[in-house]
Amino acid sequence: MIDALMANIMWLVFIIIGGVLISWSVHFVPVGGAPAAMAQATGIGTGTVQLAAGAGLTGLVSAGFMMNITDNLPLILASGAVGAMIMISVTMIVGTWVYVYGVGCVPSSAKVKYDPITKYRQDLYVSQGTEGHGLPTVSFVSGVIGGLLGGIGGALVYYSLIEVGLTAGLSTGASSSVTGHELVGIAAMFAIGIFFVNAVIPSYNIGGTIEGFHDPKWKKWPKAVISSFVATILCAIVAVIAISQLGVV
Repeated sequence: MIDALMANIMWLVFIIIGGVLISWSVHFVPVGGAPAAMAQATGIGTGTVQLAAGAGLTGLVSAGFMMNITDNLPLILASGAVGAMIMISVTMIVGTWVYVYGVGCVPSSAKVKYDPITKYRQDLYVSQGTEGHGLPTVSFVSGVIGGLLGGIGGALVYYSLIEVGLTAGLSTGASSSVTGHELVGIAAMFAIGIFFVNAVIPSYNIGGTIEGFHDPKWKKWPKAVISSFVATILCAIVAVIAISQLGVV
């Protein structure tokens, strides 16, 4: 087992970096939870893990498709980032349509008096008894940044796990047993598992809702990142050992 870890030390480090990026990205996504579903809080009306996973796993799939074309890591990471950014952007746009044209409320934040990006006044449009509603510009931009980081993190984890399997196959001469659908499936399962672990940990920081990088809760991200760093080390060790054994015959 020690030999497997030492032989894949670079990929182990990449997996850990990817997990940390995923954890950090969650703090950027505007999560409104149940209150936002009733237009009583700023953000998207669903939970932290669902939003992070939806965007990040889309990035993971995008990265997987790119890996069919090239093994260039920057292109694969870019593909994952773009896929996740598109996913979270579409979610936020459709949510905004529902809030504006369905509920009839103005996207506004209760955390700041002026939108840090547009400089538009916010407090005048916050309905009484609510903590904001909809997705103001700053929350949208923050969500896109979150998708960028989450997509890169997910793609990096998936790419690293695939490389671990390929390395194991080449080192034992059993490349045919680790380069097909079995390796892709197992790598995807481990990548999804690592993603969910790092999406859940920041939930304890967020505590239900967060508007984006302008929210005071965003400043708590170092605690979650440190926790995710430790958790990802354990997950990465298990994943690398398991996948590296695929090449043993």
